Amino acid sequence: MKFGIDSGHNCPPDTGARGIKFEDNLTLDVGNRVIAKLRALGNDVVVCKPSSASTVRESLSKRCSTANASKVDIYVSIHFNAFNSRANGTEVFATSEDGRKIAKPVLDEIVKLGFFNRGVKSGSHLFVLKNTDMPAILVECCFIDSQKDMNLFNPEAMANAIVKGLTGKLPSVAVKPVQDEEENIDTTILRLQKALNRLKITDKNGKALVEDGISGANTKSAVEKFQTIVAVQPTGIADNATWNAINLILAKRIIRPNHAGGAVVRYLQYRVGVDNDGVYDPQTEVAIKNFQKQNGLDVDGIVGPASWQKFIG
Repeated sequence: MKFGIDSGHNCPPDTGARGIKFEDNLTLDVGNRVIAKLRALGNDVVVCKPSSASTVRESLSKRCSTANASKVDIYVSIHFNAFNSRANGTEVFATSEDGRKIAKPVLDEIVKLGFFNRGVKSGSHLFVLKNTDMPAILVECCFIDSQKDMNLFNPEAMANAIVKGLTGKLPSVAVKPVQDEEENIDTTILRLQKALNRLKITDKNGKALVEDGISGANTKSAVEKFQTIVAVQPTGIADNATWNAINLILAKRIIRPNHAGGAVVRYLQYRVGVDNDGVYDPQTEVAIKNFQKQNGLDVDGIVGPASWQKFIG
């Protein structure tokens, strides 16, 4: 079976809802887990989320074009709802009878996790369901502005429910999804050197680090520079606070104007050459927009996937 998996939004200006959590973060997390599990079961998986787009319509069109060109058998778009902080539960959208047959077992599996059953609904108004050639569903996993739903939500359980609903089974062994860098436990010197090079933090001579796994004077000086940037005591030793800052930046969360983002915003401010106080103020917004303009990106001041790609790859 060939699946087209679309982790909703995550393509500025096509960004998701905000509530107790951010939709973009959750769709990507659950989507990556679904992709890994489907592949572990021997299925072909086509990732339908585009890396960049100029408009929301272009973002949606690219998702459909990828699925259609790849001739996937089933298209699945993963989303999270938000409304009034009181609505809760799971609903799955489909447009065809074949789509509804796929949607029903996915919904049933998610409801087993404790979410309110909002039913299989008509998706005739949804762009990605109208413009894909194969049976397609859009899963609204739950409500990110509902405390009830967020208390129930677990990304691994949600991914398992979607995969079991689609295939009737789960991998027999644990499958590790795409790494969320914020939870990366690798604190080796080699990874430290690779991370600092990726973040474009040079040594005392202004040079990139040699990735040799040896903790020498150059690596120490680069660590001190990074620590100063993110307001960690500059000891030259990569302690927990330093690694937490590195991993948080490498996680590439979406950063918006007026965001008090601590280490992440300090790093971005350093990269664009403004005072790095950790608060995304108007001066920072101007500098981010200039960076986006210089790099041919949408000039919206939102540091999303496309902007992060230019900052750190």
